[in-house]
Amino acid sequence: MIIIQDEVRSRFPELHLAFVEISGVTVRRERTPDLQSLVEKAISEIRSKYELSTLKDVPLFRAYRDFFWRLGIDPTKDRPSAEALVRRVLAGKPFPTINNLVDAYNVASMRTGIPLATFDMDAIASWPLELRYARMGELFRGIGMKRPAELSGRELVLADAEGPIAIYPHRDSDRTKITERTKRALVVACGAPGVAVRKLVEAAELAASYITRFCGGQAGEIQVI
Repeated sequence: MIIIQDEVRSRFPELHLAFVEISGVTVRRERTPDLQSLVEKAISEIRSKYELSTLKDVPLFRAYRDFFWRLGIDPTKDRPSAEALVRRVLAGKPFPTINNLVDAYNVASMRTGIPLATFDMDAIASWPLELRYARMGELFRGIGMKRPAELSGRELVLADAEGPIAIYPHRDSDRTKITERTKRALVVACGAPGVAVRKLVEAAELAASYITRFCGGQAGEIQVI
């Protein structure tokens, strides 16, 4: 379902991903009281666990930051998604409200510190997805972007036959985002050199458990590459 380009694998032999397919989900905009309770519990946990001033020195977040620097990307401007969520909460900003599925996996990402990317499987143009380097000048329109961005060629992207569906591991595309029409979701736990496979598996499992709890559906087997 996902392959890693040889050029990427040779440069980052310790890079792994874990992913899981969840079918039969029901996506709604409303956040149920049970999900809201989970969000509040997670926020309290994060605020007791981390300090904003020292967050960059936490080994897990440092691994992703170092990975970004190796890609030529400044992680103080384009943050790995899990760190961005944690920083948002520590800064006293509200936890983002998107829909029940996105909110559920965002809690899993924040609690585990692992960036999670999630896609509407029926919006993906072809399989397998490929983790590869962007092509210089390739266009990518992320969620919330008014117009596509032109990629430099140094970014890592998850891509189908039509182009990138995510800039790895911090921004998903508008084309394959989770909406109320989504019935099948692919959750990807995005690794980095120095991040143990078991942490990726734990993050994928937690996300799948939250999604099926609040959105219904059934999760398949966790796969690792």
